[in-house]
Amino acid sequence: MANPFEYFIGVAREVSFVRGARLVQQGEAARGAYLIHEGEAQAQVSMPSGDLLKVASFGAGALFGEMALIERGVCSATVVATTDVQGWFIARDDFRAMVASRDARALDVQHMITRTLADRLRALNARVREHPAQEDRRARESAPAGDPLANAQRSIDASFDWKSFLPALPFFDGFDADETQQLIASTQVLELPRGTWLFARGHAASACFMVLRGAVEVFTQADGRERRMAIAGPGELVGYLAALEGAPHGACARVRESAALLELASETLLEIYNGNSSVSVRLQYAIQRSLLKALTRTNTLLTRLISHDRLARENDKAQAMETALHAQIWHAENN
Repeated sequence: MANPFEYFIGVAREVSFVRGARLVQQGEAARGAYLIHEGEAQAQVSMPSGDLLKVASFGAGALFGEMALIERGVCSATVVATTDVQGWFIARDDFRAMVASRDARALDVQHMITRTLADRLRALNARVREHPAQEDRRARESAPAGDPLANAQRSIDASFDWKSFLPALPFFDGFDADETQQLIASTQVLELPRGTWLFARGHAASACFMVLRGAVEVFTQADGRERRMAIAGPGELVGYLAALEGAPHGACARVRESAALLELASETLLEIYNGNSSVSVRLQYAIQRSLLKALTRTNTLLTRLISHDRLARENDKAQAMETALHAQIWHAENN
């Protein structure tokens, strides 16, 4: 497979910066991504105290700002050239047009960005899990040993007209009717009561689930304690990362409120995701948006933990988490 950066560079424009120049400014609108060819740069954050916190360093071959290629947002850090820098810049609109062309190299870049976002989410979630928090609680029950949905009733129908409900769900934003039908053609519906487990950490990912109605709680469980990581509502996908990567689930999930769920087998998800059709591109983009939403949630948890450590005067721990938080360079506009 050709290096996807070759195509990336083909639609980007060359940029150069002298030592000390700012590539991006904290607080300004994020317009796209940078790929460094030669030189080095440093990301730093201005703290309320007036201090500068170094959060990341970039050298030749480094890509940063890739989240801005998916959604509009703001720069959470300033990036300064520490040497003369040569590289390329690609604007968000140019990148979206590149992906819409469905060229194989463009889709390679698309997949690379998804992997980058997934790696970042895992790293940040690990940071959150290792830190005690006030919301930790005693585990309500032990995780099931086997597949908790092995005997669950599945159907192509439900107690409501779920298919007509899909266009209102944010996940399907941008899908036309044919693309939506292609995605759901092999799905099944489960209607489950509160408290039903979907999967536990370490379980094989045989499927992922979209919430149609109700809510699903995603949480971690260890040493008799558990911590909520997210509440997934209508239009949100649960368990998709493990399904995409062919890896065990990294968290647990159970029904928070009586729910109707759309079950998509891992094999089907992978077949569509790795394809080059229009529905494949829509799915890739929807998954990237799902990852950004998950990152925003984790950022909120990190911010809360940072505030707690500042109040407890544990400044070293707070600074370590602030570094992890701001090293993303990009935050959603409403954060």
